[in-house]
Amino acid sequence: SASTWDHYRQRGPETLGDGRIVVGALKVLADGALGSRGAALHDAYCDDPGNTGLVLVPGEEVERLTLEAGALGFQMCVHAIGDRANTLVLDAYERALTRAPRPDHRLRIEHAQILTERDVPRFRRLGVLPSMQATHCTSDMAWAGERLGPARLRGAYAWRSLLATGVPIAGGSDFPVESPNPFFGIHAAVTRRPRTGEDPGWQPEQRMTREEAVR
Repeated sequence: SASTWDHYRQRGPETLGDGRIVVGALKVLADGALGSRGAALHDAYCDDPGNTGLVLVPGEEVERLTLEAGALGFQMCVHAIGDRANTLVLDAYERALTRAPRPDHRLRIEHAQILTERDVPRFRRLGVLPSMQATHCTSDMAWAGERLGPARLRGAYAWRSLLATGVPIAGGSDFPVESPNPFFGIHAAVTRRPRTGEDPGWQPEQRMTREEAVR
């Protein structure tokens, strides 16, 4: 909330307990979710013509907050699911880094679920970390095609495409939306298929190896 950020803007990052918990990041939501058709897309949803999703925070505000957070020692993390939201955030990050270059900024995009082909190499070039949750793929695979159509699916949950550029992927569970069990995430990353049933796997060319998933 704005009041929480105002509090931490004044006091700076906070280390708790024995030093293993640090309140040192600012999270902003650039768009909504794919399931509710709120993820911001460049083109309309295949199953909802005319709807391109929701931009919750404009790019200029993402840029401003990135500069403000960085100056105060905070890491910036922006939730972006749709391809338009990811372009918006990458553009904002690029402008912020041009204005205030930082060698170890560790700027993050949370989820990075749907990417245009031209945006995939920008993560490595800008040093932006894609923070991705593998179980989103297996949770969404039953209906993601209806939302996106075959062309956009090629850039959805595109772990192999990102890893091939040399960028590290920060994995996670997205608890409490998904189970915190790390083995569920590893299974989804390696197989791209549900934990039960006979599904042969979805977009197998995007799978990770076991070692990549664990890392």
